[in-house]
Amino acid sequence: MPNHNTDLESLQNTINYHFKDISLLKNALTHSSYANEVVKRNIPDNERLEFLGDAVLELTTSDYIYNNKKMNEGSMSRFRASIVCEPTLALCARAFDLPSYIMLGKGEEHTGGRNLDSIISDACEALIGAIYLDGGFTSAKEFIQNYILNDLENKQLFFDSKTILQEVVQSRGKEVQYEMVREEGPDHNKTFIYSASCNDLFNVTAEGHTKKNAQQKAAFAALKYLKSKGIDINPKGKK
Repeated sequence: MPNHNTDLESLQNTINYHFKDISLLKNALTHSSYANEVVKRNIPDNERLEFLGDAVLELTTSDYIYNNKKMNEGSMSRFRASIVCEPTLALCARAFDLPSYIMLGKGEEHTGGRNLDSIISDACEALIGAIYLDGGFTSAKEFIQNYILNDLENKQLFFDSKTILQEVVQSRGKEVQYEMVREEGPDHNKTFIYSASCNDLFNVTAEGHTKKNAQQKAAFAALKYLKSKGIDINPKGKK
């Protein structure tokens, strides 16, 4: 039995796009480790599609920022970078369960490759490239708008969470403390559980597949908690 989800109809229903050429979707989901293991079947990996999808994503994101954000060139570049970066794309892809469909080699699967942001984000870009080839720029743009450029406020809050949280607590003369509660799982596929605390303001925990990701998630959880308590999490008036 394969380790990946083979129900491509379900994936297409989820992303609301159905391929005319299903081989393009399969190509987008094929990691190089899988292609190398089945070399006799001459299956291409998704790296060329990733290259194409990256360009389509950058153009679409640039167009969105230009038309929707009143920013100078430097701010536009930084904002685009935060959207098209590896962690953001992996976050977006996990929202529609893309990682479960990626075809990985046995070695990559064993070492936890299905949880790596790099592999997931590459597959997401490859998927964009595949949609572009199959349905044209309009279809690819619609997918990006629906699954990458959606809920940007919360995504930006998530990826700036440690910085924003630090600003919030420092405005109150306090400091955030991050502490690893425990780690779980085998060496090749660890899960780290971290707490973020600040005196009587909050004490929350979160888990991630890297220490940095676990801290980031804990910071995000703290910001959501503070916001639910009516505390201003925008101390410098940033919008």
